[in-house]
Amino acid sequence: MLALIGLIAFQACEGPEGPIGPPGPEGEPGINIVSEVFEVDADFNAENGYAAIFDFDPAIVESDVVLAFIEWEKSGESSVWRALPQTYFFEQGVLIYNHDFTSTDFRLFLDGPLDYSQLSADWTQDQTFRIVIVPGDFAGARIDFTNYEAVTEMLGVDEEDFHKVQLKQKN
Repeated sequence: MLALIGLIAFQACEGPEGPIGPPGPEGEPGINIVSEVFEVDADFNAENGYAAIFDFDPAIVESDVVLAFIEWEKSGESSVWRALPQTYFFEQGVLIYNHDFTSTDFRLFLDGPLDYSQLSADWTQDQTFRIVIVPGDFAGARIDFTNYEAVTEMLGVDEEDFHKVQLKQKN
């Protein structure tokens, strides 16, 4: 019994720090994992099925995750970004801005039980979205991917990194 108590007591002891060892061998240069970000405008109408489909050029890696944020409103000079899907309730029904993606394209679309033709242009025309491609290495990170500021901070993305692009629409 005395030996067991002695082992437990000496487990918590620390001694002085030892000398610094020799430097290790030079390794291969690491990979710089970079997130791709851009901004697109989309119009939703009956002709395009209330959807905008854009090609990735080049295609993204299968393990990457695509996040989409809509510019919901302006607060002074700053934009308020909300993650998709984003829901708005009307008396006539529910409007949902949504998205999906493959490794070769992504789609922004209107969803929900609502007659979209009854929506004003404020809801369907010149909608601005920010697209963030999260490398697969970050996909399991403990972060709220619906929080625009947290996502951009984690990826080291600044406001000036977002460039409005004219991606080729499929529809």
